[in-house]
Amino acid sequence: MYCGIVRVEGEKFRPESGTLAMCSPEEAALLRLEEVFSATLARINSLVLQPLLEAAPEASDPWVRECLQLLQQLHRSSQQLWDMTEESLHSLRERLRHPEAVGLESLLLLQSADRVLQVHLEYIESYTCCVAVQAFQKTAKRRSEYWRGQRKALRQVLLGVSSEGSVGTALLQALRQPLAHHVQQYVLLLLSLGDTIGECHPTRELVIHAAGLFGDLQSFMRQELDEAMATQALWPTLSSRLRDVLCTPARRLLQDSQDVPVTVTPLRAERVLLFDDALVLLQGHNIHTFDLKLVWVEPGQDRCAFHLLTPEEEFSFCSKDPQGLVVWQWKVTQAVCQALRGKKDFPVLGAGLEPSEPPTCRCGAYTFRAEGRFFQATYEGEWYWGRPHGKGTLKWPDGRNHVGDFCQGLEHGFGIRLVPQASEDKFDCYKCHWREGSMCGYGICEYSTSEVYKGYFQEGLRHGFGVLESAPQAPRPLRYTGHWERGQRSGYGVEEDSDRGERYIGMWQTDQRHGPGVMVTQAGVCYQGTFQADKMVGPGILLSDDDSLYEGTFTRDLTLVGKGKVTFPNGFTLEGSFGSVSGRGLHTQGVLDTAALPPDPSSTCKRQLGQGVFPVESRWQGVYGPFWDFVRAGCPGDLREALLGFHVQSSRELRKSQEYLCCERTCPEDQAGRMEDLLEELVQHREPEALQQCLRKALSNSLHPLGKLLRMLMLTFQATYAGIGANKHLQGLAQEEVKQHAQELWAAYRGLLQVALQRKGQAPEEDEDAETRDLRVHGLVLPLILPSFYSELFTLYLLLHEREDSLYSQGIVHLSLFPDTRLLEFLDVQKHLWPLKDLTLTTNQRYSLVRDKCFLSATECLQKMITTVDPREKLEVLERTYGEIEATVSRVLGREHKLPMDDLLPLLIYVVSRAQIQHLGAEIHLIRDMMDPLHTGGLYDFLLTALESCYEHIQKEDMRLHRLPSRWSSREPW
Repeated sequence: MYCGIVRVEGEKFRPESGTLAMCSPEEAALLRLEEVFSATLARINSLVLQPLLEAAPEASDPWVRECLQLLQQLHRSSQQLWDMTEESLHSLRERLRHPEAVGLESLLLLQSADRVLQVHLEYIESYTCCVAVQAFQKTAKRRSEYWRGQRKALRQVLLGVSSEGSVGTALLQALRQPLAHHVQQYVLLLLSLGDTIGECHPTRELVIHAAGLFGDLQSFMRQELDEAMATQALWPTLSSRLRDVLCTPARRLLQDSQDVPVTVTPLRAERVLLFDDALVLLQGHNIHTFDLKLVWVEPGQDRCAFHLLTPEEEFSFCSKDPQGLVVWQWKVTQAVCQALRGKKDFPVLGAGLEPSEPPTCRCGAYTFRAEGRFFQATYEGEWYWGRPHGKGTLKWPDGRNHVGDFCQGLEHGFGIRLVPQASEDKFDCYKCHWREGSMCGYGICEYSTSEVYKGYFQEGLRHGFGVLESAPQAPRPLRYTGHWERGQRSGYGVEEDSDRGERYIGMWQTDQRHGPGVMVTQAGVCYQGTFQADKMVGPGILLSDDDSLYEGTFTRDLTLVGKGKVTFPNGFTLEGSFGSVSGRGLHTQGVLDTAALPPDPSSTCKRQLGQGVFPVESRWQGVYGPFWDFVRAGCPGDLREALLGFHVQSSRELRKSQEYLCCERTCPEDQAGRMEDLLEELVQHREPEALQQCLRKALSNSLHPLGKLLRMLMLTFQATYAGIGANKHLQGLAQEEVKQHAQELWAAYRGLLQVALQRKGQAPEEDEDAETRDLRVHGLVLPLILPSFYSELFTLYLLLHEREDSLYSQGIVHLSLFPDTRLLEFLDVQKHLWPLKDLTLTTNQRYSLVRDKCFLSATECLQKMITTVDPREKLEVLERTYGEIEATVSRVLGREHKLPMDDLLPLLIYVVSRAQIQHLGAEIHLIRDMMDPLHTGGLYDFLLTALESCYEHIQKEDMRLHRLPSRWSSREPW
């Protein structure tokens, strides 16, 4: 019979060199204990578990199927426990056979106490699951006659099995009592062993550890059995409907309001049940179930209540009995902690090494049931006091998905939302920053129509600066770059209609062209006038590609209609009424004036549109506005992306984000630290030379606030002046825009510097006067940003000065036909200044045949002008060219010589003709427009004036016809 302590007499032992030379009586007792327990487990398996499994065959009844699964799991756990016992037996036998060779630490109970404990825990879990749902009783009914006949056999294994007790009770005892008794003997024998070996023995700690574990296991078994029995007793008190909803094998009842009364407000619950995974409020036939992982316990201000927060409910527990309320609060708190840990507290509820207070921040999943934006959506992610807070995912049944940051229950921070469309596999993808539940700040959105929007939002609508672009294969490809207001195009913006070959630059209102505007066509036609509700109204100006000028009214497709006046390039004018008849073209009735003088080229060919109509300082405020919001907020790292934007490499990345809900961006967690470094760098580099290097580095860095701002401005510039917008009549508009950008970027730098100084507790810099600011803008910022706009800007200069450059090129071609001495003579260069000493003649070669050898160093120097885009560097090249010319002349004369203007000009014409710089007129005018005002009236100004004079002389007809020019101007030294 399995009862009492197993006692085995063993040989006496004595300590020898810190180890046991002989085995202790406790080890022999453990061996006998394991042998008895192994045999008992085998008997139980054949006597109880196998018949139970046979009594529960596969059936259609779900309860029967569930009982079968539970019994099968219990059978597996029992088998694992038997295997572990056999392994322990083997280690004990080896120890007893070879006490001197095999140490005490080799015993499985000591060496792998945690593993032995885990096997016991799994058996206890399987057993209590069967107890909780009465699996033994239900299956025993199927073979009641068999069990009545086995009572005698069960009494041989167990104590206390009477002939009158229920079969279910007997089975409960058969599967619990041997294990409980066995664990109790473990504890007693291990404690005795610890006392026997003494405190100095090396394995004492292992023995004490194992005794402690199995002592805790005893407490755990008692608690688990009590909870299982309480849960089993609960189910008959509930209706079948409630039982079907609540009853699961793993669920345990921890507290019942029928045992410890409690009142719930404002919800009125007839009964409150606290399980180990959920809190349940019963109201008649209604069940309110709250996942404990998402329950927050907040102590009340008095001892009469405490508060509970859940994702959609907030209520209080009240009781007239303070002690009962303390019991409820403690049990709910510990149950929440246990649920969050995902495992049973060991040895009892509330015990263990983990904190006994649940964290306020936690992770979990919840499906919203209340009406609202999140209705039926499942949120999975981080929570804080009952609200989604941190990173998480929302999924709606209709296919919508949102992945991103949340704050106090609302989308807040960066997030990606997918919205499915009616067509199959089509989504709108919003990759944006959110504020309090709606899109706010910068975002990139790709629509199912293949349109892409990159820009700013406010309250879920496009607002501020943004770019909307349709797919190239769309029926009508469009691209809008400009300002938005509450989801509609409004303010200054640029729209390109690739299908019509048109670009509109001007004002918008409620998604329509409204106000002053300029229309440029691919054919080179330009229109400036007023729009109202997307239609042209009133008079306007039309400049055609051949420089004809029309002033009057038009149709939508720029057809002349109504009264107007045409000025032709040759000066003729036609004034009258214009119209068109289908299939017959344009017709007019008016007066043709052929007596007028040819117009000034500056009034037609070089006429500029848009200047004064669109104030340059207000065109792109939607780009600067978010930057200044960022500065005024103190440059916080968490707002950097929302206000300054982020970059996605390609449309392929956008498609990838739809599939994987991810975004390749700069890691937001690192941005705050980097911002500190960037601001610190501004403070440390305020000296002129260091400042220039600092600004160059900042503007070239796409992650720096100044670099982000510059790239946004580059985008607007290309949208306006590249492609169709490359029209000579927009050169003035573009030039003043680049200068304005330089001013704004300098102001942006100053704004960031003030924030950096404020963070360091230093005094802010004093305000600049206008003169100092202009010197900084033109001398420091403009040369740094000009390369970013140079391609589009220089193209406009090329187109504007195309006619003069064509004449200049013809002059260069004709002058290139001259040998050096003939060209010097043709240009009336005095012979004593000819550098014939520099010429090395070959056999049978004469001076008159040498070409491209004279003033070679000056020619090569001037050719370097086209290798840089910086106006100052171009002027420095011109200054060095002048120096090379004077050095050559001084060498020829054998003394230092300063050239007067009438000697310098022909020599400079010679060098320019030999350098053969293309588009010199465009170069000269760009330098003149962009040069630092500080150089006005100085050396650089005079040198540029001399170069302009050379350029004009080369264009003259007598140069192209090889005729000598008239006398040069004065002979005063220059």
